[in-house]
Amino acid sequence: MRDLLTEPLWQAADLGTPIPDTEYGVSVCLPLWEHVIGYEEKDAEVMKHFRSGYPRFCCPPAIGALFEAAERELAGEGERCLVFPRLVHARRCLEFIERRMQAVGRTEEWRGGFGVAIFPEAAHQEARRFWRFCGEVVSTRQAVAALSGGGVTYYAEVAGQAARSLIRERLAVLSGQQKEDVFLFPSGMAANFAVHRMLTALRPGLKTAQLDFPYVDVLKLQEAFGAGVHFLPLVNDADYEGKLKVLLREEALAGVFVEAPSNPLLRCVDLALVRGWLDEWQPETPLVIDDTVATVVNVDAFRFADVVTTSLTKSFSGVGDVMAGAVTLNRASRHHAVFAAFLQAEADHELWCEDAVALQSNSLDFEDRVERMSATAKELVGWLRAQRQVQQVWYADEMSGVGFGAIRRTGKGGGSLFSFVLKGGEPEAKAFYDALEVTKGPSLGTNFTLACPYTLLAHYDELEWAAESNVERNLIRVSAGLEEVEDLKARFTRALSAVD
Repeated sequence: MRDLLTEPLWQAADLGTPIPDTEYGVSVCLPLWEHVIGYEEKDAEVMKHFRSGYPRFCCPPAIGALFEAAERELAGEGERCLVFPRLVHARRCLEFIERRMQAVGRTEEWRGGFGVAIFPEAAHQEARRFWRFCGEVVSTRQAVAALSGGGVTYYAEVAGQAARSLIRERLAVLSGQQKEDVFLFPSGMAANFAVHRMLTALRPGLKTAQLDFPYVDVLKLQEAFGAGVHFLPLVNDADYEGKLKVLLREEALAGVFVEAPSNPLLRCVDLALVRGWLDEWQPETPLVIDDTVATVVNVDAFRFADVVTTSLTKSFSGVGDVMAGAVTLNRASRHHAVFAAFLQAEADHELWCEDAVALQSNSLDFEDRVERMSATAKELVGWLRAQRQVQQVWYADEMSGVGFGAIRRTGKGGGSLFSFVLKGGEPEAKAFYDALEVTKGPSLGTNFTLACPYTLLAHYDELEWAAESNVERNLIRVSAGLEEVEDLKARFTRALSAVD
């Protein structure tokens, strides 16, 4: 397999290559600015090169083949299928379709336990939206096993159980919580969806609140399910008193969601203030913090959170060849008993055995990798801030706000992720991105440096809306890897020369 530390996927010929270049790679190479735009506009000349894609957004070959097999066996004329890990997930998909467009479908249990949602072809886009937002997905490894005709062997399941146990134990030790309070899911979004289902089931009819500008689908999930969401981007400090305080005093909420720090602006809300206001005015409203960007190695979100969500696809894995997520409950929370009972009864997931084995192996050096990548990112950020072509850099440091300092572990860093914009406009950003000699595609936390024009990829159809929260159109997001920092500086220097 190509070593992406020394041979990154960055040139035009690499378009559409899985990242990493195996059938399990969870990202895909978009090496040029025009490729990103072509992908967003579904340009056939760009899309024909794709050999895979991020599994919640695109269909890797094995998953696509599994859908086709289900359609051949189960679908009637004018019908389509999606395959889910279990029947309950397929039923939730049909409920979503029916609520959104009054389309009626049916479910079938298939090939030893998969749940298949069968629906009119006109509902296919809505079904794929459920797949994307809720993350209750079949993995590539699971699809490969199903297509091969072999079931799960006793030895594979024993290995999977052992791997799941080790993963939960590792996360519990790092977070200071208990192993039985760690729940695993097939993606980070599935973890978020489980928490959202829990909060809206326990506090029905109440909206949630999203503080600060989050990863795109976390907000869309809250918009599409439950009673809706109050979005408070908190662009400036006055918004705390003028918007957040007013909301918390006047309206009961199902829960409050926040990323610490946020993606892509690496800000962190004043968590002590939010926690204090919740305890004073809404003690029954839980605070949900996502620690994916900085990771549990660098931050202790449990100082304020009732629940912590994490995408294990990112830094915990590092390799980029397995998807997974986690929900970890705070044993000291007043909500712990109720939340634990709900998740034990309703989580209805177990990380696929082969994915668990891969993730457990990938995460053995998790702490060391995070510390090295955090140090590299910090040095790169300081260097970039001194470059005359650079307008602004965002990173989880003293610029992130008091909230990050309140959860940052003593002596630890800010994670691997940073974002920046160049002086000028799109021509300068395009010239830099096209010339940058690092692997280019969506995702973060990989062992190799990964870059993308984040706003174009995540918000192409809502660029003006994103700009209202200071998320600029030409923002470039970088996840620093394990390369030597001087090597990365040289690569960035050559890309900045292209701007000149």
